[in-house]
Amino acid sequence: MIIAVTGMVGLNKKAYLERVCALARSRGRQVALCNVGDMMYAEAPDIRPGRILDISLKRLHGLRRSVFKDIIAASRRVENLILNTHATFRWRHGLFPAVDFDQMRQLGADMYVCLLDGVVALHGRLLAEHTAEHSLKDLIVWREEEMIGTEMLCKGIDESAPFYNLAVGAEQDTAEAFYRLVFEPDRPKAYLSFPMTAVVHLSGVRAEIERFRGRMKERFICFDPGDLEESDLPHLARRAQAEGRDYVEITALGGHVRLAVDEVLQIERDINSQIYARDFLLIDQADMIVSFIPTLPDGRASISSGVERELQHAHEAAKEVYVIWPAQQTPSVFITQTATRVFRSVDEAMEALATHGARTERGGA
Repeated sequence: MIIAVTGMVGLNKKAYLERVCALARSRGRQVALCNVGDMMYAEAPDIRPGRILDISLKRLHGLRRSVFKDIIAASRRVENLILNTHATFRWRHGLFPAVDFDQMRQLGADMYVCLLDGVVALHGRLLAEHTAEHSLKDLIVWREEEMIGTEMLCKGIDESAPFYNLAVGAEQDTAEAFYRLVFEPDRPKAYLSFPMTAVVHLSGVRAEIERFRGRMKERFICFDPGDLEESDLPHLARRAQAEGRDYVEITALGGHVRLAVDEVLQIERDINSQIYARDFLLIDQADMIVSFIPTLPDGRASISSGVERELQHAHEAAKEVYVIWPAQQTPSVFITQTATRVFRSVDEAMEALATHGARTERGGA
């Protein structure tokens, strides 16, 4: 099994993939991790750390091809191999590819995964660990370029190979989901749907949502929009502006990351458009959608327009649509007519979907 993993600079993919490999080894799987960047530096010890993209494109191209030859040879000797690379680079040379199609065809990856992270975490890591000059707008653009570049690479090499976008996660990384994608591909894949912005100030409701997310991740491969949440950044920036501050401070990476208010507001439209497109993409790569509609303190169901749109998209994409509706009020016809089934609690859903999951894992419906 060969898995090609991409992701933009600032993701810290190496540490993430090392956790995946450690998890695999703890379960009896042998996995070789090939970090293209490390291998290129090892082959060219005269290049100072962090400066490899400053060398000429000709030399960079030659180094990359030499390293890929070694990786292709290694792939023939191991049972499982993870290739840690990029699909694209954007540097002083401009935008250019990070792999060669002929060598990727020789490698013959069985799966492609593009790792994603939020702009706050990316910005924080780049400030702390890299010399890359960037704006928040750059990060938004680079992330989208990497997603599209990886998909085009996958389809150009082998259209039958599965391709997934997967967020690394903030408070709890998604190494378990990555492991299941690779080694338990028949396990059901679920997109988790729930209100986000509308309940940001309701701690009790947020706690219920967190419990729902945790329960789902116990059993399924989950694509969770909450692992890449940045929709509240513009709201936080406007609040800071109203308080007379030119920055907003966000808790991330075990500390605090400061963002300029003007920069955050500049990317508000980009954030919204990417959330809209990305969430639909995550639904498309799942088998089903499981939507949790929490109950507000006044007893009403917290159904948001975003959740309704996700349910409709999943229904039109012929996905299985499950809704958890604990509120006493009756769900509208627009919920009941698009849902495969409506549950009254997370426990009821878990009991019913556990049977579904076991059946699917055995290769059934």
